[in-house]
Amino acid sequence: MKQPSKDFQVLHTVTDYTRFCGRPAPAHPLLTIIDLSETRGQARPTGLTPVVPQLYSIWLKKGLKGNIYYGRQSYDFGEGVLGFQAPGQVFAIDETLDLSEISGWMLVFHPDLLTKYPLAKKILSYSFFSYDVHEALHLSAKEEAVLDGLLRNIKAEYEQPIDAFSQDVLISQLEVLLSYANRFYHRQFLTRRTPAHDLLSRFETLLTSYFAHEGEQPLPTVQHFADALSVSPAYLSDLLRTLTGQTTQQHLHHALIEQAKHLLLSTSLTVNEAAFRLGFEYPQYFTRLFKSKTGLTPAAFRFSAQ
Repeated sequence: MKQPSKDFQVLHTVTDYTRFCGRPAPAHPLLTIIDLSETRGQARPTGLTPVVPQLYSIWLKKGLKGNIYYGRQSYDFGEGVLGFQAPGQVFAIDETLDLSEISGWMLVFHPDLLTKYPLAKKILSYSFFSYDVHEALHLSAKEEAVLDGLLRNIKAEYEQPIDAFSQDVLISQLEVLLSYANRFYHRQFLTRRTPAHDLLSRFETLLTSYFAHEGEQPLPTVQHFADALSVSPAYLSDLLRTLTGQTTQQHLHHALIEQAKHLLLSTSLTVNEAAFRLGFEYPQYFTRLFKSKTGLTPAAFRFSAQ
């Protein structure tokens, strides 16, 4: 399959985005909703030039036949799912993409819409904007109806003449939509128990085997385990937090401390040697982490166990 080129088309404004989709200029300069069924039969960009929107987008795509590249991976959008894209994320359209049966919607908004609102900071905590495409949210019919209703309210608001209250109302409605998406994602972690618990089991197995090797090794990282499990770091942490109450980093710290206790009590390694064995470049960082988790320095812990 042909790979995307190295050239980029940057979409700076909401108008740029609607033009890219072959739709009229938006009624609001910073936000629009695109009815994807209206893009059926339209000419689409040829080739695989990557597109980089400097915008947020939330989309529910159904009936899309073919592949879209995100990064350098291609994904089949045959199944209707809800997804999120943050500014600066790259995608490219396969020239064989079939839009003849596409439906759904896309909400696109510029970061400037959030300026001076608490949501500008809060949206950074919504880690689903960092999920990979294959981690998109599977909606029930009831959940889809809830979001469709919110979309209608947003559309009705931004199509009115702009007044002193317009932006406040739009931000409030957008925040409600994101809150529902957050709720639905956590529901998915709990209700899709087989895939979620399988991922948890695989993570625990990888974590155990990581510390089973003798000798020095790099510090374990969230990225390492996410790559090994073929998920994004944000998705892995959110799933683990929902199922276990702890993020990936917290799991890694716990495993490190348990391995450190084992080394301190069962070997004659010095504290510095134990730190290097665990992957710490600077022993003082090891001591600081150990004390923050146990209340004792490594030396004090070893002494207390004698």
